[in-house]
Amino acid sequence: MNTDALEYAVRKAERLVLGIQSKLHRWAMDDPHRRFDDIFNLVADPGFLLVAWDRVRGNKGARTAGVDGRTAASIEAGQGVEGFLDELRASLKDRSFRPLPVRERMIPKANGKLRRLGIATIRDRVVQASLKLVQWPSTPTAGG
Repeated sequence: MNTDALEYAVRKAERLVLGIQSKLHRWAMDDPHRRFDDIFNLVADPGFLLVAWDRVRGNKGARTAGVDGRTAASIEAGQGVEGFLDELRASLKDRSFRPLPVRERMIPKANGKLRRLGIATIRDRVVQASLKLVQWPSTPTAGG
């Protein structure tokens, strides 16, 4: 998928996600006791995953690899975004998705001590971002 086509697909997916978020918000406000039983399918929805990918790819952490050694740039250059998201969606739908352990690094604090930082894999971050889009509706351009 070329860059222009990807950007167009992201903008179209953002509109779709915003529409679904608005509906979910409206339904929750109309009936505070309503149960949302089929939320899982939204997390695995291609539109939600594409918007989640765009958010993950757009933040500074996209340059940092998790335990699998993959970055957003390496996915774009190798497998491609479409293939990556298709594979991720399939693993979510068939329930074989398992998050990998985080890569841990010690980073300095202002007082000279160190604190532990956990770095999730790109695929785990995309799933987390998709879940966040479903659970905490916000405008797609707000950065999550």
